[in-house]
Amino acid sequence: MTLKVYNTQTRAVGPFVPLEGNKVRIYACGPTIYDHAHIGNFRTFLFFDLVHRYLEWAGYEVQFVLNLTDVDDKTIEGAAKTGLSVAEFTRPFGEAFLEDSRTLGIMPVDSYPRATGFIEAMVEFVARLVDSGHAYKAEDGAVYFSIASFADYGKLKGIDSSDLKVGARVTHDEYDKEDARDFALWKAATDQDERAGAAWDSPWGRGRPGWHLECSVMSLAELGDTLDMHLGGEDLVFPHHENEIAQSEAATEQPFVRNWLHVKHLQLEGRKMSKSLGNYITVRELLDEGYDPASIRHQLISAHYRSDLNFTRVGLDASRNAVQRLLDFESRISGLQVSEGAGALPIPGLVEEALRSFESAMDQDFNTSDALGALFTMVTRVNAALDGCSEVSAADRDTVVEALESMDRVLGLLEVARAARSVDEDVVDWVEERIQARQRARAEGDFEAADSIRDELTEKGIVLEDGPEGTRWKVVS
Repeated sequence: MTLKVYNTQTRAVGPFVPLEGNKVRIYACGPTIYDHAHIGNFRTFLFFDLVHRYLEWAGYEVQFVLNLTDVDDKTIEGAAKTGLSVAEFTRPFGEAFLEDSRTLGIMPVDSYPRATGFIEAMVEFVARLVDSGHAYKAEDGAVYFSIASFADYGKLKGIDSSDLKVGARVTHDEYDKEDARDFALWKAATDQDERAGAAWDSPWGRGRPGWHLECSVMSLAELGDTLDMHLGGEDLVFPHHENEIAQSEAATEQPFVRNWLHVKHLQLEGRKMSKSLGNYITVRELLDEGYDPASIRHQLISAHYRSDLNFTRVGLDASRNAVQRLLDFESRISGLQVSEGAGALPIPGLVEEALRSFESAMDQDFNTSDALGALFTMVTRVNAALDGCSEVSAADRDTVVEALESMDRVLGLLEVARAARSVDEDVVDWVEERIQARQRARAEGDFEAADSIRDELTEKGIVLEDGPEGTRWKVVS
């Protein structure tokens, strides 16, 4: 099938066709690094990861850029409160974001540009807009984009041009989501900006870039005039992405983005999650509560990105069980006895159907809910086919292993679970020693001691499984 995506600008699902052959250029709005990213943010970032993974799985050549906003109103205010420079203040939050991303199995992208690394390019970009009549310097020393100069302003959000407040201006980075006014491309430096090391020379005096300007300049510098995909949260549709379109297309006279994809907000225990409401939780806080990264990843990708998702502890428990089911299935398959004389099983057909359903789901606007359904349906059906079988053919076993690995290259659940539950050699040696001690106790009829050893292992997250071929163990959260 052909990949189809919902384009925010056209408000319709249509075929995805890259501008240049098989090459896909993607820009995604990353975090503003003034605090730790919360799980609502990571719902968005995990969707970015799924897009990245699936496009590569489907054979596209992907160039993926995700920015880190390190200079804006929030970062400067945070730096001022701590007495640090913007660079010093944002550094640990940037490092924490990348660490949390690795924990959740988010693939590295090609580039993580930071706004402060593109100041010269931003000044040149603003100058181009001033020279072409799309921008002007105001009495407050800032340079504004004139929305009246761009006839298509409002096409992403669907704003009626009669609602535009021509000549009215907004200076701060975030404002009323329905308030269309001229926005600052370059802001005159304040004393607070200077103290935070967030002011640079320009033809219009000392100042700093406006938030909307930053993404346009970084994306054009890294990926060229036209992007195949621009990704972000639904809160960025207006004004941020609307303003990106206006300034980018005014500067280049080329289409800026072919496909806009936006992720719906996450709810936490039935309430909208927001830092401004104080209703949020971070990945690190969930880990401290004892939840494992694969369970968090599973719940955050379990619903279609444009659907509501209510993140709950009950849901996390269900996700933990789902991940454990995958691990148990993987363990069962890898432990199968292989014989070329094994009887014929319907495994190839079951696997082929699962892969076809999985690909069909992802091709329908990255429908991870149905893709997960295809995976777990395969697990159920293959388990049923294996029940009562003492051995299988090598071909059947390998077919299941390859399908499981293939789908997990997109979903990343087993990958993350293995990383989180891996144990070093010293722990392996200790577990094996305790299992041997338990076997000795059982052989001597000391079942109380044997049960005590099992309980000791369980407390450490080690579960024993006794079978005809001996005792196996696994790590659970």
